[in-house]
Amino acid sequence: MGRRSFLGLGAALTGSLALGAQPATADPAQESPPADAPWSQSIGPGVVDRPYGRPADTEASVIRRNVPWLTAGTESSVSFSPLQELQGIITPNGLFFERHHAGWPSIDPAQHKLMIHGLVERPLLLTMKDILRFPQTTRVHFIECPANGGMNWRAAQMNSLQFSHGMVSCAEWTGVRLSTLLEEVGIKKEAKWAMVEGADGAHMNRSLPLDKCLDDCLVVYAQNGEALRPEQGYPLRLVVPGWEGNVNIKWLRRIKLGEKPWHTREETSKYTDLMPDGTSRGFTWLMDAKSVVTFPCPEKPLDKPGLYEIRGLAWTGNGKVRRVDVSTDGGVNWQAARLHEPILSKALTKFTLPWRWDGQPALVASRVVDETGYVQPTIAQLRAQRGSNSIYHNNSIQTWQVKPDGSVFNVQLA
Repeated sequence: MGRRSFLGLGAALTGSLALGAQPATADPAQESPPADAPWSQSIGPGVVDRPYGRPADTEASVIRRNVPWLTAGTESSVSFSPLQELQGIITPNGLFFERHHAGWPSIDPAQHKLMIHGLVERPLLLTMKDILRFPQTTRVHFIECPANGGMNWRAAQMNSLQFSHGMVSCAEWTGVRLSTLLEEVGIKKEAKWAMVEGADGAHMNRSLPLDKCLDDCLVVYAQNGEALRPEQGYPLRLVVPGWEGNVNIKWLRRIKLGEKPWHTREETSKYTDLMPDGTSRGFTWLMDAKSVVTFPCPEKPLDKPGLYEIRGLAWTGNGKVRRVDVSTDGGVNWQAARLHEPILSKALTKFTLPWRWDGQPALVASRVVDETGYVQPTIAQLRAQRGSNSIYHNNSIQTWQVKPDGSVFNVQLA
């Protein structure tokens, strides 16, 4: 209910009293201020009890989680962000999803260096102090693992928002534009590609087109106003806005310019999309438009029939979200949701829609349209194009089935 609705309700009640209706008898206990709770009757901890703040103890269940059977170990695995608990578009640093290929390294920033070489005029070896001297820029962007939703390619699995969509997070990133660093070294005219490499045990590396490097990529050292966390690339990482998370190299140690892509392990045998005819799509960097309803969801069921606000998140690697539609009947009818400011390029966008649930079964889903006109597809449309052998880039419409008791389940519609 909006402000006008609440004001209208107040006017209606006032009018009924003016017409002589008798007000309901109030409970005397409800007319008094609530009694002091125990925590209101004592002095609490002082200002440096927690020199670095942390959530309340009652929020201890709001954490990243992994799926133990998904991978052989935690060193090359993923943890999922609890989207069902987040109230805005910025993911707290302690809840930002993790993806490692050899665990996270413990790096001494005083010894960490970034090499820029290859087809450049002036190869450089930069310390962290050197990098901090370059002009600073700050932007908000999401990062999404291309395997986000991958377990739902063949059928609806993982009855959980966190496990089905939790490999996406969004933060404010601060650092230096990659184009600034490349201007410093001077780019030779033969250079068309860059190989970016991390300092983890896997020496994670990917090839990037030089055009993208010069467009909007950032070399960052801060996330949400503080230094990067070790699991997020401390002390230095690459942010490649709108492209798959795997190319956002953490613990960045090397950038080499060349004429052709390197065809590394992570862009040949991995992070390619297996098609029905046995061929694979390669270099599928862009994260297409996607959305998901975060309430209701399996972790956040409905209590009873009545007025609720459907809430969710939408994003696109193609710029800004233009519109989000919501359905409560499995896509037969759609209503335009409200988009909440800020609506930023290549960042999460929050949407909401008032909904009066009548206690009957419902199929709740969202569908995003981005500023290019791209419309989020159904899983049937994706399978018609790419089959069911893929793992990556599942941006299909997510449907939640609401049962009469308010419980919520992950389903797929034919």
